Amino acid sequence: MSDTGRPGQPEWVPGATAPTHRPAVTPQGAPGPSVGDDGPGEGAPAGRPRWLLPVIIGVAVLVVAGLVAGSVAFFGARGGDDAAPAETVTLPVPTPAVAPVGRPATTAFASALPASVLQYALVSSQDDAEWLGAGALEAYTETFTDGDAGTLTVRAAQFETAQEAATFLQGLTAALPVVAPDTGATTSTESAQADGPDLPQTGEVTVGGAPAGTFTVVDAGDGTGVAVWQNATAVFRLTAPLADVRDAYAAYGL
Repeated sequence: MSDTGRPGQPEWVPGATAPTHRPAVTPQGAPGPSVGDDGPGEGAPAGRPRWLLPVIIGVAVLVVAGLVAGSVAFFGARGGDDAAPAETVTLPVPTPAVAPVGRPATTAFASALPASVLQYALVSSQDDAEWLGAGALEAYTETFTDGDAGTLTVRAAQFETAQEAATFLQGLTAALPVVAPDTGATTSTESAQADGPDLPQTGEVTVGGAPAGTFTVVDAGDGTGVAVWQNATAVFRLTAPLADVRDAYAAYGL
């Protein structure tokens, strides 16, 4: 019996095994894309793969990111240069090249006087008869040397009260040398003064944050400078090379 017409079995027809959705033939004779192929989708331009557009976008994003990063690094570096703090150079404090001599006086005031000031060391100390005659309880004239041609002279006195010291300081300040105004001519003395501090200077002397007197530093006009000051009941007059006078006053310590 033929199987044709057996229930549940499809009828076999010769030549029906070929796919019923065979691709159509293009005008050039090549088959076009069939359903399910990876060809261009509906509305896509002919001949451009789908993966090309995302690649182009990705490359553009990378280029823009690189330009932004480069600009930030460039301007950031310039800003860093502008904001860099200036370097501060601290020079060592000068010290004497020679040893100081011993001071003959042994009172508490004399013992408190320094034996060296910057590069200057004490070479002599003696009673100051003039200041003793002006009412000081004790007074000394002391000479310091830098071991070469530089010298520093200090006159120091102790008074009974701070008011007496202040009155004596007023007389010293009034007698300070006054440098003549600049007339436009340049002299050897003015050339030496060009390397000195900006003078005159005046201000308050403080001890432990409390006022103890005043100070004045001036240019003597002969290559030296003079500083006078009061510290409670003590009064001082310091003469030094002009370039050192302000630092010597600050380093004296009393």
